[in-house]
Amino acid sequence: MNEHAGSHRGRWFVFAASVLWSTNGLFVKSPLFADWPSDQRGALLGLWRALFAVAILLPLVRRPQLSWRLLPMAIAFAAMSGVFLQSMVWTTAANAIWLQNIAPVWLCLFSFLGGEKIDRRDLRTLGFAASGIGLILVCELGQSGATVETIWGVLLGLLSGMFYALVIYFLRYLRDFDAAWLVVINLATTALLMSPLPTITGIWPHGEQWLALAAFGVFQLGLAYYCFARGVKTISSQEAAGLGLLEPIMVPIWVWLRYGELPAPWTIAGGALILIGLALRYRRT
Repeated sequence: MNEHAGSHRGRWFVFAASVLWSTNGLFVKSPLFADWPSDQRGALLGLWRALFAVAILLPLVRRPQLSWRLLPMAIAFAAMSGVFLQSMVWTTAANAIWLQNIAPVWLCLFSFLGGEKIDRRDLRTLGFAASGIGLILVCELGQSGATVETIWGVLLGLLSGMFYALVIYFLRYLRDFDAAWLVVINLATTALLMSPLPTITGIWPHGEQWLALAAFGVFQLGLAYYCFARGVKTISSQEAAGLGLLEPIMVPIWVWLRYGELPAPWTIAGGALILIGLALRYRRT
């Protein structure tokens, strides 16, 4: 396969990964899980999704290697997973996914606090993202009739972005490890930390819920990571990040088409500012 054909195929793999990732709202918002208490639903979904994803990704591991260096990353990933899914339970899918994708803003702040020089492109991204976040927060939290769950959903969305930034930071730090192994460690830790929940809450999947949870883990997470890993072998990381922006765009579209959930006008405007900042950061030079 020549280089051009390989790059073309790689783009399709990353595109497929973005589409699969973008289906998370279809599962989180599904009425199949309406009988699960809303304050426990995010963590329970995170547990079963992680278990099924580990099952499909484990055979891809080539170089397993245990190290205490993996622990901070795995804990950050578990926190990100639980917080993000709970955010999506309590607020709109658009709020949850767009606030999670402000991770580059958190990375800029981490770099600044660590005394590193910030790239000019990062400052531009920071400006757009800060404007978008401010618009969403002011309008969402200031609207009359905002419920406590909605407020917490927005705040957890911000928090998930911070944990996402930590995961990215640790993945860079641990790049000498096998990539598939890192993903499996993250998912296995998530499942392990959340494993007591069904016993504590008495909530176990039943009937069609098992099929939905299997699809959630296998397709939305496991197969998506496999496609992304295949794709980034033949295209640049910046191009992969650019194609990855399809996910936050498509998440609210799927949820709207399936369940009729429309983002508020200020969410659309704020999300657009965040995505513009990210697109400018990752555009091809």
